[in-house]
Amino acid sequence: MALNEYGLSPLQALQKRTFDLVLSFAGLCFTWWIVAVAYLLSAWDTGNSGFFIQSRVGKDGALIDVIKIRTMRPMSGIETTVTGANDPRITKLGAFFRKTKIDELPQLWNVLRGDMSFVGPRPDVPGYADLLSGNDRRVLLIRPGITGPATLKYRDEETILANQREPEKYNAEVIFPDKVNLNLQYIEAWSLIGDVRYILQTVIH
Repeated sequence: MALNEYGLSPLQALQKRTFDLVLSFAGLCFTWWIVAVAYLLSAWDTGNSGFFIQSRVGKDGALIDVIKIRTMRPMSGIETTVTGANDPRITKLGAFFRKTKIDELPQLWNVLRGDMSFVGPRPDVPGYADLLSGNDRRVLLIRPGITGPATLKYRDEETILANQREPEKYNAEVIFPDKVNLNLQYIEAWSLIGDVRYILQTVIH
């Protein structure tokens, strides 16, 4: 079924949402104990809440609260939202959570309640996606995802940014525009089996 100019067709949107509901519910049933243990360890490690909740841009540009396991300690003088691999705010335990993707597991709740999807554009902090214009704003017509083509291509994004002299500028001028193009291609070629492939690639890698 071809996509219309506004995003997914009603049937495709229903298929995607049904898939998300079933998989996120099953995922929470199997991984809740991992989230609970990670929460307690993170709280001990960072001296703060084990959950890191951040406002990000979701479907139609609405702000959503994305939930992750906290992996960083606050550090005076560092306020950037762009995180490199050598960011001193990341704790050793936090680095482990990031590497294993355990920090992403609480987002299953975001998927279950409809803020996010398993596959789609990663939800960005205000100042990026909400400033899109023209055809690029089509990336806001679907729910943001835990994984997707852009996430897979830039799975080593933190390392890439750590090697740049001006990481924020490089992110804004190189990485972010490329992610937008990849996400537009994803919407135009959407299929349920494609979402399954992206999830499997994420788990395998």
